[in-house]
Amino acid sequence: MEIRASHILVKTKEEADNIIEQIKSGKSFAQTAKKVSLCPSGRDGGDLGFFKKGVMVKPFEDAAFNLKEIGDVSEPVQTQFGWHVIQLTGIIDV
Repeated sequence: MEIRASHILVKTKEEADNIIEQIKSGKSFAQTAKKVSLCPSGRDGGDLGFFKKGVMVKPFEDAAFNLKEIGDVSEPVQTQFGWHVIQLTGIIDV
């Protein structure tokens, strides 16, 4: 299986929590990523493309692959890069 995900990278859990609340209130994930994400993928709305297990760092991968429905958004996920908010945008059963 491969999934496609977008993410928003910020420095603190508080920022990530705030972003999740904004997304739940209807704010665009992609527009938010473009404005606040620290990752270069933010320019593309946070899009990371399709990937398989074993490609991303473990905490990120676990959270991303636990999302079940297209559009689902994760709780804040901490990695060595900072705090991520992840949105599932595609699934391919290979």
